[in-house]
Order: sequence, then structure tokens, then C-alpha cells
Amino acid sequence: MPFLLAPGPRRKPSAPPLTPPPSRSGGESGPSPHRSAFRPDIEGLRAVAVLAVLAFHAEIPGLAGGFIGVDVFFVISGYLITGLLVREAISTGRIRLGDFFSRRARRLLPSAAVVLAAVAVAGAWLTVPLRRTDLEYDVLSAALSLANWRFVSQRTDYLAAGHDQSPLLHFWSLAVEEQFYLFWAPLLAVVVLCAARAVRRGRAVRSVVALVTGALVLGSFALSLHWTEDSVSLAYLGTPSRVWQFGVGALLALLPWHLLRGPRTLRLLCGWGGAAAIGWCVVAYDASTPYPGHAALVPTLATAAVILAAIPGQGERNVQGPYGVGRLLAGRAPRAVGRLSYTLYLWHWPVLVLAEARLGALGWPARTALTLAAVLPALATMRWVEQPLRRSRTVSELPRRGLAVGVSAIVLPVALALVVGTATLHLMGPATPVDVKGLPPGAVSGPSLLARAAGASAGDGPVVPNPAQARKDFPPDRDCQVAPEVTRSPECLFGAVDSPDRIVLLGDSHAGQWFSPMLALAAQRGWALQELVKQGCPLPQLAVDSPQLGRAYRECDTWRADTLDRLRTGPKPKLIVIASLNRYTTDRHLLTAAWEKTLKPLRATGAPIVYIEDTPVPGTDIPACVSGAPDGAAACAFSRAEAVPADPLARRIASGAVPGVRSISVNPVLCPGDGPTCPAVRDRILLYRDDAHLTNVAAVVLAPRLERLLTGSGALPAATAPATPAAPAAPGADGWTELLRDDFEGPAGSRPSPADWQYDLGTCYPGCPAPQWGTGEIETMTDSTDNVRLDGKGALEIVPTREGEQWSSGRIETVRSDFAPPPGGVLRIEASIALPDVTGPKAAGYWPAFWTLGAPLRDGYTGWPGVGELDIMESVNGRDTVFGSMHCGVLEGGPCEEPVGLTSGPQACASCRTEFHAYAVEVDLGAREVRWYLDGRVYHRVSAGRMDAGTWKRAVDHGVFLILNVAIGGKLPAADGATAGPATEPGHPMRVDQVTVKVKGGEGGGGSG
Repeated sequence: MPFLLAPGPRRKPSAPPLTPPPSRSGGESGPSPHRSAFRPDIEGLRAVAVLAVLAFHAEIPGLAGGFIGVDVFFVISGYLITGLLVREAISTGRIRLGDFFSRRARRLLPSAAVVLAAVAVAGAWLTVPLRRTDLEYDVLSAALSLANWRFVSQRTDYLAAGHDQSPLLHFWSLAVEEQFYLFWAPLLAVVVLCAARAVRRGRAVRSVVALVTGALVLGSFALSLHWTEDSVSLAYLGTPSRVWQFGVGALLALLPWHLLRGPRTLRLLCGWGGAAAIGWCVVAYDASTPYPGHAALVPTLATAAVILAAIPGQGERNVQGPYGVGRLLAGRAPRAVGRLSYTLYLWHWPVLVLAEARLGALGWPARTALTLAAVLPALATMRWVEQPLRRSRTVSELPRRGLAVGVSAIVLPVALALVVGTATLHLMGPATPVDVKGLPPGAVSGPSLLARAAGASAGDGPVVPNPAQARKDFPPDRDCQVAPEVTRSPECLFGAVDSPDRIVLLGDSHAGQWFSPMLALAAQRGWALQELVKQGCPLPQLAVDSPQLGRAYRECDTWRADTLDRLRTGPKPKLIVIASLNRYTTDRHLLTAAWEKTLKPLRATGAPIVYIEDTPVPGTDIPACVSGAPDGAAACAFSRAEAVPADPLARRIASGAVPGVRSISVNPVLCPGDGPTCPAVRDRILLYRDDAHLTNVAAVVLAPRLERLLTGSGALPAATAPATPAAPAAPGADGWTELLRDDFEGPAGSRPSPADWQYDLGTCYPGCPAPQWGTGEIETMTDSTDNVRLDGKGALEIVPTREGEQWSSGRIETVRSDFAPPPGGVLRIEASIALPDVTGPKAAGYWPAFWTLGAPLRDGYTGWPGVGELDIMESVNGRDTVFGSMHCGVLEGGPCEEPVGLTSGPQACASCRTEFHAYAVEVDLGAREVRWYLDGRVYHRVSAGRMDAGTWKRAVDHGVFLILNVAIGGKLPAADGATAGPATEPGHPMRVDQVTVKVKGGEGGGGSG
């Protein structure tokens, strides 16, 4: 795609900040101290600039430097606008800012608004939903003249790479110009005010403004050089680094060139030399040119030379000789193109990008034809929008009318963007983070991704994560994938950080994508995980360029040397896992030598080394594609040959040529079989978050497979297996076999055991099948110790908190979901709980609960209430009552009388807020009933006879997982007559002293009650 910003493999954007051509009145023509004259050559120079940009965007061979057209326009703009303002200051003694901004608003903004509105509407038809949301944000930023900073933030963010081009990327230059003049015009007005009483006002104004301009030019140019070294996107798109080019044009308008009477030959050479230099830049510059930097001096000064060559000297009226370049530029054809340049520029790029969004990548002949086709809407916009508003006496006679036109031109696209964007967000579903702890288990081996793969159910339901979630589904490693400008990784220890044993995850972002499974493997063994990962930095010792920095990636070399030295001198790891994109070079000999330079010091550590073969690289924005094909993700499959090329290092390891290093690969499950394509979605798991990286969800479900591969290679010892129902503890004297007991012992402020408990986060399960947890709750669940913590006295606290209007709370589930009664036996689940000690209006909306859900729900978080729910203890609004319920069957009505469920009704318990009480439920398959207990007393029963056999079996005859939470608000508190409001008091915890799960008996066995 064109318009990429960085040098090297990317092409730079160019988008001229165009102003409408001046009228014959000369209101914006080049200044002299006493008169203004229309400059037809400048109108023709606009044509040269816009044609250069259009040729660059059309990718016409040999014109790769056409992006310098933007520099030409910046100089022209600085010259014309500064001349206009200075002439006004000299003649009137002041600058009328209202008039100035009114003129700019009515000339520039309406045409831009037409294009923005057209793009907002066309984008809703031509682009996929995920791309559409990005586009509407682009419309907002472009309408508000902030487009350049939006694109700076995207282009300097390595992790945001891989997205399609914006149809409004060219608005960056318009934003730069508007931002400059929002600063420049008021500054000149202040200078003029200070010089208004000078005897020679004209000389004083020009002198002071020239000094200010000179300082700005020098400072901005120095900043441009600095940013070109550190961040090409910031240098290219940032307003401060472009001010100097406006300033060069301003100096042309300010210095006393009109007093000079240069030889005509010198004028000819100046003009033609400038034109030749502009042409040379168009032909000689390309994506490898560090830009703007020093290279921008040539087109900037060349433009100044062309303008200077035709400034009338002392006593001259017209210096356009028969052989001057100005004579050529002032021809009818260049001027016609120059008059159209603004609207043509506005239209051509959206036409190109939206056409490719619908048709796919196009060659330069097709792009050229589309660029020519953009002349039609450009002519229409100039004829029926731009010119009528410029010439309207009604609009121009009062500044406020022009400003009103400008404000309207901003409001229209903003409103359209909000409407389209809101509708699209609703269509795509929530972008809340995915709770990976609730994902279905991944397959250890075989062709399927999930352990429960297959069958017809594999394709049912929404993908997880959904496309909006996938875009942000990064590994939860905080800032440990260090940015391009960083040269040293922080310590980045996770898991058992005090353990002397650790796994080191080493490489670029293709190593970083394995963070979550590696952390899980380390935690199972009581080890730490150390992540040493740098974005876009090859682990083999290759010299590369950074697209984000726009130059040689020296920081990568420094980081790699530092990291290898840290591993050499630090404690020996238990395992080093390495991974890297394998596309930094196509030279196999160079790559082999580069890997050897890295592997040699790694082998010297004596630690086992495992190389994870690089995963498929789709090369296209997968979440965007899937958002447009939710029911047919097969349409987003991509070429196997391009995505999974031969991995030279993996082949050498397999041949035994790399001693001390093992190689593993998960590609057989990511791209199964031997067909021509690889899938974007497998078993409803969306695999990629962009065009090259796995989603964190995909990495998590691959953890069991990675563990098998690592242990099978001998690089990783097997984890100690926890007790399971298949090998239960011996029954006690009372006949009960304990499956789980947690007394919540631990330091105050610590978290519950990760071996037993996991967090539910946000406001819904992955894929958000039921927003607000399906009950209308208003809190956001977190894993913060502000919400879930041990009290240091043997109890767990779940605490609802509030910041402003936003409530947060905690919701934890057991890791295990296989708690089930034996055939004909009993499952007993019990907890000792003290309810939140708050009542009355302060307790409005409080909803503490201890309950279970059927394990099948974790296969996709669908199927409620049929999978069964047992509410062991609930209480609302601080009442001195508790109750239990059973949910089953269907969503409305049915044997469980949904959505209310088979409930016990309120049970009085005056001390339940101030003391611990025992709440229990027993699922008794022998007696075919479920029983609820409060302090050992049965207060509620549901028998199998209340429903058909199928409903009973689906509700209770399987494993369950336990949940503890405190909700705020929702349907149940509201039905009880209260909901959270300003009077609701945060900070009152539900305290849990212990939780026990045990089973008893067999065929015909009874319960304990």
C-alpha cells in the first residue's frame, strides 16, 4: 500500500496541505511593501506539487519521490498567508483574526466536509465492520484537524502495525497547516500590536516578524533533524517538525526582496534551478531516503527559488520573461490544475483506498485510472461547494457567517461518524478484555485446537475473541515487550519471582506472543518467568532498519548485546525459550551466521534451549476480515506458501547441525493438513490479532500442546500432577472424600491461591454472550487486591469499591470445573460466610452470592440455564435474609420457572451480616434431589420429579465450578425494591472463612441431612 511512513521497506506518506487558489483580486498573492499582485506562476506551481503527490500515490514507476509535493505546498502556504497578514498589518495597523479565520473556514472546510461525509457513508458500505470503526475515528480526527496526531500515535506504535491504510491518511497535512495557522496568525497579531506605534510601521513589523520567523525556522529544523533520527513518523507528521517549511515561505514574504534588481540571467537560473531540483527529488528520492531531515532542504529551498525568481524587484511590474520558468507555470493548463488542486487532493486518496478495500490490491495502471477518475468529484466539489461559498457576498460580508459555515462543516462529518461508528460498535459486540481463565481446554495433541474439538459444535457460536477484542488481545506482560527506542529490558519477572528457578522467554514480538502459556508452565512448577523481548528486533544478529524509527535499528543491536550479557553473567535459567520472526532477511547464509552469533553465548549458559518455530504470518488484517465475515471465516483463509515458508533454523536443528538447541512447532495445528491455505479461525478461536501475531487467547489454548512438546523434547520436566477425582484422597471416617478445602490462609492483602481460584474480569464472559453478567449488574469485576484479598486472619474478602460513578468488585471461580457426585452418590459444597455488614439505604444494590455453574458452560459460555445453576447463598440490599435457588431448563418458563428459578424464598438470618454462617448444597443422585442447608438445617429441596429426566440430567449430572462474588445492582436487587445509588456505601466486604467440596457414597447412597 502507498503512503506508508517509514523508510526502508515502507514508503512515506505525502499529502499536501492545500489552500484554494487565490482570486484575481490578489488578496493572497505575494507581497511587496506597497502593492499586491496575483502570481499565476504560483497557481501553476500548485499543479506541479499536486501532480507529484498523485503520481506517487498512483505508484507510477520512476516517480517514487513524489511525496515531496507536500514540502512545496508548505512553502507556498507560508509565503502567501504570511504575505497576506503582513500587508494587512502594514496597511491597517492590525490583523483582524476573525476575518482571517472566517476566510479560511469558508474556503477550506466545506469541501473537506463533503469528502469526510462521503467517506463516512461510503465506508459504511465498502469496508468491513472493524475497519469501519477505525474509519469513523479517522473522520472525527480529520474533522477536528487532529488527523496528523492520530496517525502519529498509530505509526509509532509497533503493536498497532498490520492494519489497513486509512482513506483519510492524507488529511494529516491539512491538520498540520490548520494547527500552524492557529498559532501563527495570533502570534503575528501580537507582534503587530507591539509594533503599531513605530514610526516606520512597515519596516518594524517586517523586521520583528522576520526575527521571530528565523528563530522558529532554526528551532523547527533542528527538531526535524532530531526526530528524523528518533521517530520518522513523528518527524514526518508532527506539526513542530514542519513549521520551518512554512517559515521559509514566510521569510520570502518578509525580507526586502522587492528592493533588489537582480540580473535577468540570475533570475532565470534561480527559477529553472529550483524547478529542476524539484523534478530531481521526485525522481531520485524514494522510500529509503531519510525524511524529512536534511533531504527536505532540497525541495523546500527549490520551491523558494522558484517563488523568489518571480518576485518583482524595485520599479518592476512583471519579471516573467519569455524564457523564465514562471512563464511555463503560468500557462493555462498548469493554472487549471492548480485551481483544482485542493479538491483533487481531497478526493483522490479516498477513491484509491476505498476501491482497494472492495477490489483488493491494484497495480499502478489501475491506480492511475482511479486517480484520473477522482477529477470528476473534485470538479463537482469545486464548482458547487468551494467557489459558491468563496464568492458569496452574504457569507463573506460578516466574519461570523464564515465561521458559522466552518463550524457547520465540522459538525456534519462528526455527527455522521458518531452515528455510523456507534451502529458498528453495537453490531460487533463488546471490546472488553477476554477472560482467558474461562476458555475451553486446548488439545494436548492431535489435529484439533481444542480438547473438545469437533463435531458440529465446533463451528457453533461466536468466535473468541471477537474481532474487536482480538485487536487488543495482547499478552498481559505490561511493558515488557520493550519499544523500539528502548535499549534495555527491565527485570520483567513473573510468577514465583522469589524462586531461584526460571524460564527465560527471549526474542522479538513473535517470542512475546508465548508469554501466557510460558507463565502457566512456569507457575505449575513453582518457577519464575523472565521475559526479555524487544519489538521488531531480530534475535539473530542481523543489522536491520526500524520502520517506527525510520533508520538503522541501533537500539536493537544494543539491546541484544545487553540481554545476552545478562544471561551470561546471571543465574543459570532452567530453560531458555527463543522465537523470532524469520523474515528479516532472505539470505540464508547471512541468517545462519547471524543465528550462530546469538546461539553461541546462549549455549554457554548451559541451560536447555528450545526454539519455537515461527508461526504463520497471514500478511493481512485478520480481525478486520473476520469482522466482515462472522459466519464465513473460511473466507479469511490465507496462502500457506506465503504464510509458512521454510524455517531455515528449524531445519538445521532437525538435521543435528545446531547442537544444544531443540526445536518445536505448533504450526501443524495452526495450519493443518497440506492444502493451499491456512485458517484464520479454528474451533471458534480467532487465531490472529493483526497480520502477523497470535491472539493471546490462541496462545493460551495452545499451552497444553506446548507443554507436551517441551516435556517430550526433554527440555522441561513434567509438572507434579494435582489430585483429581480419578485419584481421590481416601474417604474419612464419616465416609466423605474431600476434593477441595481452602481456609484462605495467607498474608494480609495477598491473593487467593491461583492453584484453586481464577478471576472473572470485566462485565461478561469471553465473547460477551450475556452483557453485565446477564443480570444487569453495574460493577466491573477486577483482579485488584482492592476488590479480592486475604485478610491475614484466615478469611477471604470480596469488597465492592466505587470511584466516581464507576463500581468495581470481585468475582472468583474455582479453577476446577469437575466437582461432580459419583454415580448414585452425593456432592456437598459448603462455605462459611459473613455477609457485608451494611443495611438500609447504604446497602441498596448489594448482592453477595456463593453459587455454582455447570462445567459445560465453559465450552463457550452458552447453554444457560440448561447446564444448571445452583445458588447456594444469595442476599440482596442488606436484608437480614438469605435464600437458595436452582436454575435449569429454558430461558423463559419451563420446569425451573425461569428466570426466577426454583427458589427457597427469603430465610431469616439476623446475624448473617455480623457472624459467619455455614451455607451448603448437596446434589444427591441417589435420592434424586438437591438440598440447601443453613447451619446444618435443610431449608429447601428440589426433587427430580419436578422436571423431566433430560432436564434433570443436563442440570446436575456433570461437573460444576464454584463462584464467589459481590455484585452491585441488577435485576434481583431492583425486584427487591432497591438499586445502587448515591447513598449506597462502598467498601463493605463479604468475608469467606473456608470453602469445602466433598463427595460421598455410590449407588443408592444417601446424604448427610
